[in-house]
Amino acid sequence: MTSNPRTYDVRTYGCQMNVHDSERISGLMEDAGYVRAADADAADVVVFNTCAVRENADNRLYGNLGHLRPTKLKNPDMQIAVGGCLAQKDRGDIVKKAPWVDVVFGTHNIGSLPALLERARHNAAAEVEILESLEVFPSTLPTKRESTYAGWVSISVGCNNTCTFCIVPSLRGKEKDRRPGEILAEVEALTQQGVLEVTLLGQNVNSYGVEFGDRLAFGKLLRATGGVEGLERVRFTSPHPKDFTDDVIAAMAETPNVCPSLHMPLQSGSDAVLKAMRRSYRRDKYLGIIDKVRAAMPDAAITTDIIVGFPGETEADFVQTLEVVRAARFASAFTFQYSIRPGTPAATMADQVPKKVVQERYERLIAELEDITWAENKKQVGRTVEVLVAVGEGRKDERTGRMSGRARDGRLVHFATGDLTPRPGDIVETVVTYAAPHHLNADGAPVSHRRTRAGDAWEAGRAPKLAGVNLGLPTIGAPAPLPAATSACAAQ
Repeated sequence: MTSNPRTYDVRTYGCQMNVHDSERISGLMEDAGYVRAADADAADVVVFNTCAVRENADNRLYGNLGHLRPTKLKNPDMQIAVGGCLAQKDRGDIVKKAPWVDVVFGTHNIGSLPALLERARHNAAAEVEILESLEVFPSTLPTKRESTYAGWVSISVGCNNTCTFCIVPSLRGKEKDRRPGEILAEVEALTQQGVLEVTLLGQNVNSYGVEFGDRLAFGKLLRATGGVEGLERVRFTSPHPKDFTDDVIAAMAETPNVCPSLHMPLQSGSDAVLKAMRRSYRRDKYLGIIDKVRAAMPDAAITTDIIVGFPGETEADFVQTLEVVRAARFASAFTFQYSIRPGTPAATMADQVPKKVVQERYERLIAELEDITWAENKKQVGRTVEVLVAVGEGRKDERTGRMSGRARDGRLVHFATGDLTPRPGDIVETVVTYAAPHHLNADGAPVSHRRTRAGDAWEAGRAPKLAGVNLGLPTIGAPAPLPAATSACAAQ
């Protein structure tokens, strides 16, 4: 009689890149014979996929590892693995600080995880393997997708920028681009499985093509997605303002399935601070891009990242950030209080801004953004919006009887279902009746409901599971929900 397969649980921190990497980790584990644990607290293998961007990343990881120590002592056969950006940064120090950890692997060798787990079991000793460059392009690895209706597709990994606050390039390496044919093959495979929406991922998506010498490659890629039958929505994140060109704006506006939304990191509205950050653009260029996008797509929702309290930031610098925020009229923003990240040039800069000053400026920025995003959302009241129904977007949905999803511009919509029974993955048209700073409500009966193949897949309990698309055909697997990204990565 065969023994029960070992179970696993993946715990994800950080940006969308990490969430997608966790889908690959899940695919690798299942290809190696593991099954997802029904009870995460009782998993035979717990994998932490870490982030190193935020100041509290270290404390969070070691706190969570500490919580697992008693479980590990009671069950020595349990294994704990740590991967991701923090593992790439801290390397063998993780095992020194938490000697009950069995495996540490980096951002460049995700594919080694099953072998490292087996080696650690065989040798009864911790295995630490950190590579300095990419072993294989991650998209050649098996991937167990989070969703039946939306999927991440990496177009590149790594980054060639040298922003002084960012540790990501040293952890993810130089930019490596996939060939367009491989990307489109993955998009087509997902679409054939019922996926309606893909998000093209890269640390700097609009520098895509630099490795094979085509500076217009990203705009061409966006246009090519317009020919993928059954694909209804295309998003991308994150572009860098220094590389954002007019051909990309034209491709966005002229390709029907590219959504009218743009995440464009600002970081600061002060030219002096942008220079100190090595951001390679200035406020006028940034606002000029926003103006061009709005001229081509008047209803585009533009979101951003902003860092408050970068070393040397004066009150005048901060006021300039507020001015850009007012001019840009963002639909939402990820906001960060600057924190020292060892290994970055900014960590040793003079004129570190006192925490009290950073907090006060941060609160003023939040108040300004709340006023703007609320005013922008109020403009949506009375409009009919197309919503891709999602799983678990709204915490109050069960109590209110609403469901939730994203409009084409990316705004979160909580909607009443009336007499309809939409499924995650279906498309609903509904009229916005109320606006809050971070979401819209539609409390009338939906205008229409379209059942989709993605909804069929959700109802059947299936999520796409792809082999590396250049290695084999996709297969269907059981659904495997992963934690959502806690925030956008501030790396761009």
